[in-house]
Amino acid sequence: MRSSTIKRLKLLIVDDSAKSRKGLKALLATFQHIEVIGEAGNGREAIEKVREHQPDVVLMDVHMPAMDGLEATRLIKRDWPDCRVVMLTVYSHRMRDAMQAGADDFVGKGEPHGRLLAAIAGE
Repeated sequence: MRSSTIKRLKLLIVDDSAKSRKGLKALLATFQHIEVIGEAGNGREAIEKVREHQPDVVLMDVHMPAMDGLEATRLIKRDWPDCRVVMLTVYSHRMRDAMQAGADDFVGKGEPHGRLLAAIAGE
């Protein structure tokens, strides 16, 4: 009998909107290969959560208080280079900034769910 093991991706959701985090968590909970291991409301909290939980992927908003997603991405990629960072934002004009900060992918909040899932999976 052949068993197939699917590696579950540990994912951290970072967005200053609790409503957005809740919606993303509900959406991502429907996919067996994704495990949401935490949430953060700003970049500083994101750094703490990455240090604590060592996620495979961080889903990061750009504009947040305390520390924005661009600075948090720079620090995460510096200290945890294997952690994928996917920027998820309504600010499509910030894509160049996000990629320069080290983001692995950039997804607009209005894009189809399949695009978000592909970015999370690194496809």
